[in-house]
Amino acid sequence: MLRQAVGGAVVLAGGAAVAAEARSLAVVYPELGEPFRQVFAAILEGIEDRVGNALSSFAVASSANPAQVVDDIRRRDPQVLIGLGRGGMRIASALAGEMAVMVGCVVSVQETEARSFPVHTLAPDPALMLARLKKLRPGARRVHVVYDPRVNAWLVRLARDAARAEGLELLAQEAADPAEALRAYTQLMAAADPARDALWLPQDPTTVDDNAVLSLVLKEGWNRNVAVFSSHLAHVKRGALFSLYPDNRELGRSLAASALRLAATPKSAAPGVLPLRQALAALNIRTAAHLGIDVAAAQSNFDLVYPSN
Repeated sequence: MLRQAVGGAVVLAGGAAVAAEARSLAVVYPELGEPFRQVFAAILEGIEDRVGNALSSFAVASSANPAQVVDDIRRRDPQVLIGLGRGGMRIASALAGEMAVMVGCVVSVQETEARSFPVHTLAPDPALMLARLKKLRPGARRVHVVYDPRVNAWLVRLARDAARAEGLELLAQEAADPAEALRAYTQLMAAADPARDALWLPQDPTTVDDNAVLSLVLKEGWNRNVAVFSSHLAHVKRGALFSLYPDNRELGRSLAASALRLAATPKSAAPGVLPLRQALAALNIRTAAHLGIDVAAAQSNFDLVYPSN
């Protein structure tokens, strides 16, 4: 069965077939409920801003046959395929040997998954994160992070360079499981110097648990006046100082620009994992005030502020 979705996307369910003229760019993404539907819609709007009608978009229902979806996209013969989310990444991976592909809008990716094409993640660029930290806490000298190297070794490499550029020392500890991560957080928070140290919570499914880890870190950060900032927007609502989160429409424009470069020069995009630079910022003003930050001056540079009233 084939039906048209809002915005002209083709929704594939079961054994759908597509008969249409080839387009220069195709986007495939999973058909999900809210809030994910809105996220993908905004990204698609951004892509359309750059490429106009030269776009075929496929929203893939959970009942779709992956092999049939691959065949449908193959018949469109796009110059470049963008896979969004994990579902889109699976389809893009299957076609990577036949056409130019790239992936966007995925949270955490191992480097082994990005050996054949570029993967644009939702992990905020450490350079943007650390620049924000220095503006809010100019006295900060050390940034602690606990991470799983299987997931975030690439991100920590970027963070080391970004820290040097900001005059910071990055103290990165590896953790192979949640229990090891919890021990590391307990030790580093007990020894942290509130005048010099800050803690960064990356997007890491191994080391950043929203229950035990987050509760411990936010409680100890508050009690010891240590700045805790996060790559998760939801953590700001719970008390983290600040976070960066995707500007979805601008992300779509950036993905389209990269895809057009890839179409013009197929070897222009090297495989690998890339951070998010199309970002907005959120601030917890209660935490900022507790840390002695000038809230009135700081909040004008943020797109979201918590608490909201």
